[in-house]
Amino acid sequence: MLSGFAFVPWVAAQVSIEVVLEQEQFLPSESVVAAVRITNFSGQTLHLGKEDDWLRFSVEARDGYVVSKQDDPAVKGEFDVESSKIATKRVDVAPYFSLTKPGRYLITATVKLAQWDKELSSKPREFDVIAGTRLWEQEFGVRRAAGDTSPPEVRKYALQQAIHLKQMKLYVRVTDQSESHIFRVFPIGPMVSFSQPEKQIDHDSNLHVLYQIGARKFNYSLISPDGRLIIRRTYEYSDTRPVLRIDREGRIVVIGGVRRVSPDDLPAPPETSTPDNDGRTTRP
Repeated sequence: MLSGFAFVPWVAAQVSIEVVLEQEQFLPSESVVAAVRITNFSGQTLHLGKEDDWLRFSVEARDGYVVSKQDDPAVKGEFDVESSKIATKRVDVAPYFSLTKPGRYLITATVKLAQWDKELSSKPREFDVIAGTRLWEQEFGVRRAAGDTSPPEVRKYALQQAIHLKQMKLYVRVTDQSESHIFRVFPIGPMVSFSQPEKQIDHDSNLHVLYQIGARKFNYSLISPDGRLIIRRTYEYSDTRPVLRIDREGRIVVIGGVRRVSPDDLPAPPETSTPDNDGRTTRP
């Protein structure tokens, strides 16, 4: 039978478990990626990942709200952690816990050390789930495969804003028509409070969003119907303000302003490319 954390002082002094979160605030149903950092100073190599339950998580609410758990994350794949080394395993825990109610939560990771018949738990890591403000929503149809004559599947895009540490962020939410199935919720990026995002859906059901992130800066993002961020670019005021328009070929493009190449661009621009005014890149 496995011993608890309180009964393994020697192991706890030589092996430590820590949960690291990339952010401290999430919208309901947003991905909560927990990075479990395992530090080994035991003088022996740790063998992990052979058992399906080698890594488990628990989540509890600060206000006593009971967090329902759907399942344990499937974290598979054997690996070793040599002495004086650190290994990190990242797991999105949001699909396995009901994190839809705003409030403060605590997440704890427990690692099973089968070779010593022991378990170690991390210190609880706090995070917040907040209710964002919905700015816009639009239902759209998803194209069927060629030859499929059934009615199109209906999904919904929504833009939400939320404030964290005095910084406002813009989020996109992609769900089915009833919002019972959430494909993805994620932040596009920071935005200024007076920004009024432009949004258009193209013939492939992709969502184009252009909004202000600074006094003269704008973010342009392209999101797919399954919630993937396909393109992210930065534009600035020049003689004209960047805006979304439909070109002669029926494409939605950014007109006006000047594109500024940024390390955050998606996809990353080639080092030798030169952006032109509508966001396309040309090689010298």
